Amino acid sequence: MPGIVIIGAQWGDEGKGKATDLLGSRIDYVVKFNGGNNAGHTVVVGDEKYALHLLPSGILTEGVVPVIANGVVIDIEVLFDELTALSARGVDVSKLVVSANAHIITHYHRTLDKVTERFLGKRQIGTTGRGIGPAYADKINRVGIRIQDLFDENILRQKVEGALHQKNHLLVKIYNRRAIEVEEVVAELLRYAERLRPMVADTGMLLNRALDDGKIVVFEGGQATMLDVDHGTYPFVTSSNSTSGGAATGSGVAPNRFDRIIGIVKAYTTRVGAGPFPTELHDESGEFLRSKGFEFGTTTGRPRRTGWYDAPIARYSARINGVTDFVMTKLDVLSGLETVPVCVAYDIDGVRVDEVPVSQSDFHHAVPIYENFPGWSEDITGAREFDDLPENARDYVLAIEAMSGCRISAIGVGPDREAIIVRHDLIDS
Repeated sequence: MPGIVIIGAQWGDEGKGKATDLLGSRIDYVVKFNGGNNAGHTVVVGDEKYALHLLPSGILTEGVVPVIANGVVIDIEVLFDELTALSARGVDVSKLVVSANAHIITHYHRTLDKVTERFLGKRQIGTTGRGIGPAYADKINRVGIRIQDLFDENILRQKVEGALHQKNHLLVKIYNRRAIEVEEVVAELLRYAERLRPMVADTGMLLNRALDDGKIVVFEGGQATMLDVDHGTYPFVTSSNSTSGGAATGSGVAPNRFDRIIGIVKAYTTRVGAGPFPTELHDESGEFLRSKGFEFGTTTGRPRRTGWYDAPIARYSARINGVTDFVMTKLDVLSGLETVPVCVAYDIDGVRVDEVPVSQSDFHHAVPIYENFPGWSEDITGAREFDDLPENARDYVLAIEAMSGCRISAIGVGPDREAIIVRHDLIDS
């Protein structure tokens, strides 16, 4: 013990790596439990900036065992590209463990992802085109390919044949694309088998034994609560469970092994891709947040949609995930604003609604009701104690804390690894 879950409490890109970094050398294992290389973490270490897509950000912390668990879908080419790039920069990647039960993203998943999104026209979801959704669809349809299948060529070929039988009909007859050859896929996958073999393990067993031994295990979610396939803004969501519940199913560790659930929120809100976003800004304020916060997707490079902090979403996330602590990131981005609006409720067809509505139609039509807070002009990137912050910044944090349903235990005040204020220890208190 303890088991600590870190999840995004908005639409992703909140800075989950900041929380992992804060725990730093105290971590023994860090586990990625959902998603694929559609997720992106940017981690700044000294003068070095690392962009991670598939690997958990804890791989950058010396001595930590990084684990890619069963709930992840893995593009093996991307995995090895990331490992090679990190090795070239002196990062030790030798401890990586990969679940035998994790599913594989193949060439045909990427192809289908791109062509189906294109055919949706105005109804596009905003997928990254990296095959994540089709891989999860195959998993649910029981025609997926798992890491363990790479080590039995006969089974692998049978599974690829089964998966391509219907998909080739779709590609040829509906999307006017060429059929994908079974042997082409099998050969591509097999060339990774021996390189991957030493990394593969029963990760559920490994993690449970680590917890039994008193190790600190951090479960690091990809995407975020509002992108969860069950609890997010469906259908504009990811294809996995990115809430704290997904940490249990995606890792093989029972929910009662989790001691802390840490939700990450930005001091404002962003999202990438399509879907409702009540506080979205289309004016100079939105551009201010985008340019000062460098709000461009780590994985896609797409400009992020930006908006003010949404307290109902924070309360929703606190409830859905059982959040014990919030970590607020990027408070420094708000420096220089005369006033800082916060969404405290919604106006839906003339009726005030204080919580996130269950109806997606209502949420789509929600107009934010704002409360304005006085801004501050001081540079806060050097603050390391709460009292180092200007009074207005402190008041802003305390007001958000009061309306978000959980205490704010840490505050990010800059991109550097050490640019953080700790109010409550994320492990011991």
